[in-house]
Formats: sequence, structure tokens, C-alpha cells
Amino acid sequence: MRTPAIRAAAALAAAALTASGCGLAAPGSGGAGQDGPVDGPADGAITFQTWNLKADYEEFFTGVIEDFEEANPGARVRWLDQPAEGYADKLSADAAAGTLPDVVNVAPDLVHPLAEAGMVLDLDRARPGAAGAYTADAWAGFTVPGEDGTYAYPWYLNTGPVFYNRALFEEAGLDPDAPPTTYDELFDQAQRMAEATGGKTAMLGQTPGIIDLGLYGSQAMNEDGTRFTFNDAAGVEMVERYKELYDAGALVPEALTQDYTGAGEQFMSGAIAWAPGSAYDLENFRTNAPDLYENVGITEVITNTGRAHMYLQGLAVSAESEDPATAAAFAEFVTNAANQEAFAHEVQIFPSTKGSLDDPYFTEEDGTDEGRVRVAAAAQLESATSYTPVVFGDQMQNLLRDEIALAMRGDKSPQQALDDAVDRCNALLEEG
Repeated sequence: MRTPAIRAAAALAAAALTASGCGLAAPGSGGAGQDGPVDGPADGAITFQTWNLKADYEEFFTGVIEDFEEANPGARVRWLDQPAEGYADKLSADAAAGTLPDVVNVAPDLVHPLAEAGMVLDLDRARPGAAGAYTADAWAGFTVPGEDGTYAYPWYLNTGPVFYNRALFEEAGLDPDAPPTTYDELFDQAQRMAEATGGKTAMLGQTPGIIDLGLYGSQAMNEDGTRFTFNDAAGVEMVERYKELYDAGALVPEALTQDYTGAGEQFMSGAIAWAPGSAYDLENFRTNAPDLYENVGITEVITNTGRAHMYLQGLAVSAESEDPATAAAFAEFVTNAANQEAFAHEVQIFPSTKGSLDDPYFTEEDGTDEGRVRVAAAAQLESATSYTPVVFGDQMQNLLRDEIALAMRGDKSPQQALDDAVDRCNALLEEG
């Protein structure tokens, strides 16, 4: 449920580099700035790589590059944009070959193996004081367990409301003006919808993942970030509740299949009544599902912690860059408050810079559904956090999904399924 250009670049991206699988080795002695502050004039030639943004935002980024070059005589920026498919593999191949672009678009999970291999700058050392421009939670999103430092500049953020189908609520005898606001209410209404429709309509379209467990109150890892712990009481309780929903027909059975595409398409087609989304989904509904758009309801994310999930994108600087001062200066320019706020007017994302969310654009509704979603999402970001550990890669996500599917089918108890998922994920973590 995302626009094509942003879908892969948003923090919902599933693909992840893993240090054990991508063949990364420690960098050679080529680049400058690996061991201390990076300063000097920004007058070199660098490459800048984004993630599936050029098709829709070429004019915006061309303007940003021109502004930077004008402000820094001698600087030259060559923009590369990679497609959504295979982006993680492309980063892995470039890193292994020593051809990582000078400034590269990353999500927290993508920067993790690069940081462990020493292939991106530790910005706390390379650019002392840079952290002050960004919110603390956004800056912390690019730290790595077991490593000192921060390995990417926070760029744009997202979080989202929950969308629900008012027409399906009415058909099931539920009040479309009183959507669930707690998990108890969600599970109760999901059961009632399944009963009222004879299992024809399910409320939910996805088994819980690591983010859902976090929102419910489970702790993904210990405080040191060295072991997974999501098999705690909260995690088990959530899986137990979902098992009850699955048995009642309140969760679509397709959610347990290996090739399942997710709740978004199910919601768009009217097969389910409830789906988490993000601030830019309404335009997708208007264009591709006009009947749904006329009946869509918008409500807040349900959480037991009081904190929504924050999706985060960033810009990392290659430790092998021949012009690290130019690269770092450009990354700071792209992610400064003015440019982040301008980008937020191009697409429904949110800046990570301090004070930016105080702008009336993010605090005052303009009478449109989009404005309502934007203001609600911005308010959520005030306290949002990331529930996905940077070390929780794609293989681990698949393991958790598979174990929960076994619990849904009754092949394992919820406790055993999460115990096994934790054991297997910790084994992968130890392999590193």
C-alpha cells in the first residue's frame, strides 16, 4: 500500500544484507577519514545513490544537487538510482567489490553489515556535532549493537495510521464510527466480524511480525542487543490471541503461505477490513481502488506501549570515498531541515530534523483526508520508535513468520513456536 517510487525506500523494506551471506570483508586502505574527523572543503567529485526515487522525483533531486554544487564551487555529484528489486543485493555486490557509492541510501538493517565490515563512516567520529541537527530517536536508529558510533545520517521518516473498510464494518454489524482502539477491542471485533459473515470476511490479513510483537509489548532483544527475547510473555500472548482469530476465520488463511504478498492487496480488494498503512496510501486508494477510497476509515495505530513504530531511511558515507569531506557535506545538505521539509511537500514522508515537525504543515489539518493523515502521523512520530532491531534481517523475518504459521495451524504451541524462532535467530546472530 505504497506509491511505486517510495515502496522499496520506505522503512517497510523486507530485504536485508546479512554479514554472513554477503561476503563482506574489512575495507582496504583506500579511503580517507576512517579513523578520525573528516573536514576540509567540499570540492570533490562524488557519487550519490538512491533507492527507486528517480522516476517520480527527478526534478526535486536534480534541484538539490544543483543547489549543493552552486554553494560548493568545484563539487560535482553524479546521481545513481537503483530499482527496488535487488537493492540489497546490489549494495552487497558493490561493497564486496569496493565500489560502494560515496553517499548511499540505506535503511537501518541495510547499514548494519556495512558498519560491521568498516565500510561506512562512523559519523560520531567523522563529523562530531552532526547529531545535533536530528531528533535523538532518528539518530539512534543508525547505531549498531556491539559497535560504538552512528553509521548514517537520518533522512526521512514514516509511520502511519490504520485504515479500515467502513462498509465491511457495517455489513458485519459493527459501528464504523467506533473502530477498535485497544487490542482487546480489535480481537473482539475481529471475532464478531467473522461470526457475522460466516467467515466470508476477515478483519486481519497478516500474522504478527517483529513490529507487531513490539507494539504489543514484547521486547525483541536484551538490553545489550546480543540476544533475541521476543519469546517473552507478551509475545506468546499475542500469538495465542492470533491463533484464536485464525481458528475463528478472522485471519485470512493465505497469510500462512510462503508466497503471500501481504495485507495491502487483501485490503485493496475488500477481502479484509483492517490494515496498517502509511501517510501516502490514500492517493493509492483514490487511484486504484475508488470504491474503497469512498469507504475508508482512518484511525490510530493500536499499541500497548504508547509508542508507534517509526520507519527510517538514511544516507551513509562510504569509508572508502576518495572525497569524504564532500560526501559527508552532501549527505548533510540533502538531510538538512530545509531539504527534508521540502521533500515532505513532494510526498507524504516526514523530516528527521529537530523542530521540523512543529511546522503548521504537520500540525494543522487542511480539511482533506491527506491532511488529517499527515497531522495524525506526525503526532505519532513525536514518540515513535523502531521495533525492528537492525540485526533482524530477512532470513530472521522468514523464520519468525514460518514458526508463527506452525502455531496458527496447531503444529506447535505459541510458546514453542516463539522459543524455536528465538533459538534459530540467535544462532544466526552468533554466526554473524
